[in-house]
Parts: sequence; structure tokens; C-alpha cells
Amino acid sequence: MREVEVVGVRVEMPTNQPLVLLRELEGSRYLPIWIGAVEASAIAYAQQGTATMRPLTHELMQQMIEALGDELDEVRITAVDEGVFYAVLVFASGVHVEARPSDSIALALRAGARIVCAEDVLDEAGIASTTEEDEEIEKFREFLDDVTPEDFEE
Repeated sequence: MREVEVVGVRVEMPTNQPLVLLRELEGSRYLPIWIGAVEASAIAYAQQGTATMRPLTHELMQQMIEALGDELDEVRITAVDEGVFYAVLVFASGVHVEARPSDSIALALRAGARIVCAEDVLDEAGIASTTEEDEEIEKFREFLDDVTPEDFEE
């Protein structure tokens, strides 16, 4: 397993489909995962530390985990099959729960849990960065400075 960080979320054109972009911490690969608009908003809210009037689903999940006396240790992106990614939530109690990567990432950001990805997933779906891609990623980061969670609402 390789640790990854969330670069951010964006809307891919021309399909208008949101994606979350992950980057391996010790390496040069990026992992794009297409996600739903609701999950994109949830990830963007978490990254920006945006407070909500009432708990969103992922905030509620985090509060429930804490209320039950557990803690999310890490999120594992375990597999990809025909473009569909799979993840597992790993809790301090030893419990493992299968989940969608988008929900897992939104929850991990709120819990401060690390995110790891299976090496074979990165081999299959990861994109090795080049200087040109690094420049594109920098443009993406600049875009993220101006994006708000509301940009993902339909």
C-alpha cells in the first residue's frame, strides 16, 4: 500500500463529471477517480474546512464513529475493476467496512485519517507525472483556490 494525499476535486470537461485527484506521497503517480457531485462537494467542504449549519452525511458519520467510541485509522483503496474503484474503512477497533472511495475520502478528511492505495491499483489506473503534467497539476491547484463546494451542485 502506498500513502496518497488528496490534491482536490474538479469538474472534468466536456463530460461535466466531477473527479477527485489523489497523489502518491512518495512517487510521481496521480490517481483520478470519477465521483458524484454530492461527494465532490463533501470533499471540497472538508478540504476547505467549511462549516455547515447542520451536519452533512459525512460529518454525521464521523460524529457517530466518535460517539460509538471508535476512530477511523485509515482508508484503503483496494481495487479497481472496469473503472470502478473499491475501498475499505479501517477502524481502531479492528473493524473493516467496505465503502466507496468517494465517501471514504470525504470521511478520512474529516477524521484526519490517512489514505492508502494498493500498488496494483496505482499500476493500473495511476498516471505518472511528467513536467508538463506537473504544470497542469499546478494549474489545477490554482483552480482549487477559487472553487467552492457550491460549484458542484447541479
